[in-house]
Amino acid sequence: MIKHIVIWKLKDKEQALEMKKRLEALPHKIKEIQSLEVGINILPVNDYDIALTVTFNNLDDLNTYQNHPDHLQVFAFVKQVAEKRVAVDYEF
Repeated sequence: MIKHIVIWKLKDKEQALEMKKRLEALPHKIKEIQSLEVGINILPVNDYDIALTVTFNNLDDLNTYQNHPDHLQVFAFVKQVAEKRVAVDYEF
C-alpha cells in the first residue's frame, strides 16, 4: 500500500472549503483511490491550512491518479489558490 500525503498553505484561507469539496469528490471519479481524507487545519498558529491523505494499492495506482483528468482539473484549481505545498509518499 502507498500513502500520499500533501499539505498546503493557501493564499486565501476562504478557499479551504472549496478545495476540500473538490478533493473529496475524487474517489467517486478515480477507482484507484482506496481511501481519501481531507482536513482543514484548526490551529491558526500553524503554517499550513489544509491536508490531504490518500491511499493506493501500489505506485502504478498513484501514478494513474496523478495523471487522471479529474485529478488534473482539481490540481489546476489548487495551483491557483495554494501558496506552498509539501508532499510525501511512502509504502506501508
